[in-house]
Amino acid sequence: MIELHNIHQTYPGPQGPVQALQGIDLQIQAGEIFGVIGRSGAGKSSLVRVINLLNRPSQGQVRVDGRDLTALNAPDLRAARHQIGMVFQHFNLLSSRTIFDNVALPLELAGTRPALIKARVDDLLDLVGLSALRDRYPAQISGGQKQRVGIARALASNPKVLLSDEATSALDPETTRSILGLLRQINRDFGLTIVLITHQMQVIKQVADRVAVIDAGRIVEQGAVIDVFTRPQHATTRSLIAEIVPQDLPESVLVRIRKLMATEPAQQGQLLRLAFAGDDSDRPLLSDVIRRFGLDLNILHGQVDEIQGRPFGALAVHVRGAREQLAGAVAHLRGAGVLVQEVAHV
Repeated sequence: MIELHNIHQTYPGPQGPVQALQGIDLQIQAGEIFGVIGRSGAGKSSLVRVINLLNRPSQGQVRVDGRDLTALNAPDLRAARHQIGMVFQHFNLLSSRTIFDNVALPLELAGTRPALIKARVDDLLDLVGLSALRDRYPAQISGGQKQRVGIARALASNPKVLLSDEATSALDPETTRSILGLLRQINRDFGLTIVLITHQMQVIKQVADRVAVIDAGRIVEQGAVIDVFTRPQHATTRSLIAEIVPQDLPESVLVRIRKLMATEPAQQGQLLRLAFAGDDSDRPLLSDVIRRFGLDLNILHGQVDEIQGRPFGALAVHVRGAREQLAGAVAHLRGAGVLVQEVAHV
């Protein structure tokens, strides 16, 4: 559905050119919710605005639904943009128009007949749960309701792609969950391809199918969300995930283990981080290795959670036993699909 090939974006700066995007390659499949996450200044907004050519790339090719947008003339590009809706962080509603009229605006600009506009806007306001507020003005509704208006307006032209640029970052957590649930419903009911730009890993966890991590204008990691959460490869990814799944043990835990081992030095001890997902989360693997290898195992830190109904977990465990049994237990866990990382010998 969306293909970006070798995208570069350079802006003029006071001290010379600024490279916002450097060699971006992405393929986004039809009907998926694809997340792009990164810190402020990483290039997220530059990337999303390249997809509909609000920012024309300095170099590279943008293809949407089989069409090379970078090769289109101005009239054809305007027509192609009708297939790409966009939701903005700060809503961008017109204060002088009612909720109904804000949603109707794209249809009016396209020359749609008034009767068709009314039917389409009525359907959209019902979809986003705002039919009762149709005659109010933006100043009279909440932030979450404003974003629902923005979503309805973005859907007015019946697009195939919806771009969401930090659409929930100005909202409280409860409203964010509500808006993300609406986006998931739209994706599921209409098969709409959604590109979700955010700096919040919690947003990616709740709604995205796949994710790309951007840092300093480059994609440093991408893949299925559950794989990226359980097996992050890049330091930026690990830092972002640490907001939800701690990657390091608290110092208080390490101090406690060091004290314990100082009083019981006879046996070998290892501190392990275990990451597992899907079916592995339901298997009694820890009790199995205790019985099989005669180990003393203590869970120190971690959590079990879900990503779109699929369980995943990350645990830090302290394991004591003979060296051969420890090695056998690690090999057994890895053979069962668990990612095992040695945190430290203690």
